Amino acid sequence: MPVRKGAPALLSAGTLCAALLLAACGSPAAPPAPAPTTEPAGDARPHPGPPDRAAAALASAPAPVTRLPGVGPVTHAAVPDGTSQALVVTGASSDSTRSTATLYSRDPATGWKPQAGPWPTHNALRGWTADHTAGDLRTPVGVFRLGDAGGRLPDPGALLPYDQDEQFAISGTGFAGEPLEGSFDHVIAIDYNRVPGRSPLDKERPLGAEKGGGVWIHVDHGGPTQACVTLEREDLRELLRALDPAREPVVVMGPAAELAR
Repeated sequence: MPVRKGAPALLSAGTLCAALLLAACGSPAAPPAPAPTTEPAGDARPHPGPPDRAAAALASAPAPVTRLPGVGPVTHAAVPDGTSQALVVTGASSDSTRSTATLYSRDPATGWKPQAGPWPTHNALRGWTADHTAGDLRTPVGVFRLGDAGGRLPDPGALLPYDQDEQFAISGTGFAGEPLEGSFDHVIAIDYNRVPGRSPLDKERPLGAEKGGGVWIHVDHGGPTQACVTLEREDLRELLRALDPAREPVVVMGPAAELAR
């Protein structure tokens, strides 16, 4: 069918005429609408929108803690890049026999933060040394891996390899006359002058016997040690359950001034 192109235009014109007539019979014509105002030319530039919330949150987020608390750049440089768990044992001075241990974990976003502790500890009778030798009655200073555990008592739930053995039994008395029995019920070997991956009882000394060895974290007996670090029984059990070999744990230990270098 052919399309009639003129009809719509005529209808629109008629409708417009009717509208004009009705407006003339009604109330007086409304005053003309005021002309729209415009902003001065100086304000014609676009106004910035609200700040980006994600960017603002990122700017206000705390910076990651890239170093272990109390540990200076020289000491921290010895912490392996793959390590994300560290037990920091801090003595008050080079001759102190008491110290404090805190377990830290590293999160990629927030950095190092406390995971467990702080716990009171004992260390060697004469304090600390950066050049340990057998029989000097000082605890070695430095950063050492923690990879093997064991004890006279059954595994309390350690993630580290755990060697239960009656050879961990001990008797006698300590430097303060306190009984040593039960001190090796649970131990964690500190990788100072030892072969990693073996029982803490292993006696091979890669640096030679004169450099000492058998340095452990073990159950506290109420007094200073020959070279080891001690924790109260339940604190040590908590530490054993927390240390994860997948996180390549280390111990960072020494007097506060030495660790802060």
